[in-house]
Amino acid sequence: MPNETLASSSSTPFEDAWVDAYQRLLPQWQSFVDSSQATIPVSISRVNQFDAARLDVEMSAMLKEQLVKVFTLMKPGLLFQYEPELEAFLEFLIWRFSIWVDKPTPGNALMNLRYRDERAVPTGRKQVRTGLEGPGLTMSQKIWYCLAIVGGQYIWARLQSFSAFRRWGDSEQRSLGRRAWGLINSVEGFYKAASFSNLLVFLYTGRYRNLIERVLRARLVYGSPNMNRAVSFEYMNRQLVWNEFSEMLLLLLPLLKSSSVRKILLPFSKDNSNSAVEENACPICLATPTTPFFALPCQHRYCYYCLRTRCAASTSFRCTRCNELVMAMQRYGGSIVNKPTKI
Repeated sequence: MPNETLASSSSTPFEDAWVDAYQRLLPQWQSFVDSSQATIPVSISRVNQFDAARLDVEMSAMLKEQLVKVFTLMKPGLLFQYEPELEAFLEFLIWRFSIWVDKPTPGNALMNLRYRDERAVPTGRKQVRTGLEGPGLTMSQKIWYCLAIVGGQYIWARLQSFSAFRRWGDSEQRSLGRRAWGLINSVEGFYKAASFSNLLVFLYTGRYRNLIERVLRARLVYGSPNMNRAVSFEYMNRQLVWNEFSEMLLLLLPLLKSSSVRKILLPFSKDNSNSAVEENACPICLATPTTPFFALPCQHRYCYYCLRTRCAASTSFRCTRCNELVMAMQRYGGSIVNKPTKI
């Protein structure tokens, strides 16, 4: 206490003024520091978010395909009546074992994404390090997400199928069914317009892919800040090469004659054991000639009816083995028969 009195008595007016100014400006400086520590802007790849949604759709289709195979031995068309229930059940399973237990969906996990409650993101002095921190979805957000994704899609699919079965659109102008049909179309048009507007906002800001995420304030952020998006173009390059190769074959094959191609590829054939059998077989029907005839002047063996019909159809018929013009026919062990004229 005597030391404090001595220190206060020994302070100069200049030091007192400095302390007073410091104490007066300290709150203003603190508020300035707090305001300058705004939320770190986080840019989440829009392609990753779209890819995650597409992967979730593919996962649902894969599970549906495997589930349908279980009922292949049942009555045909039985599952068609319960297709909305089947899709809702699969969507519920994905939601139950992913979002409900604070885990990302299969598509989000592959794209290194997770849902974050944007309402609870810390701001001000409680600043985060990377901008990706934040709590997951609350219990109410999870339940509303399930009701909107699973229940909403199921109810809408059933309502559309029921209205189409009852033919509400073909009812009288003032009937209740006609009014309900008009209301359904109006709601669908409004939802599509709102979804399109949300898409434009998403492309600009990178937040909230659909209306459900925007209403619930459930934003997709990276699960790990150090994981990059690994893109492999190996499959794409292979697919492009095969597409171009198939288009080239479709262009060239009609321009080539099968007999010429066979003649060129015959020496490179690995199977030479049947060469003698093929030499004695008719090159048109590929069977052993019952009534063998030779094509002259190349001396290749044919069935009588195969060779005669080909020569009658075309006066410039060429041997399918050697591509030489056939001038006449000769029976095996008999006399020469002139080539018949074209009918």
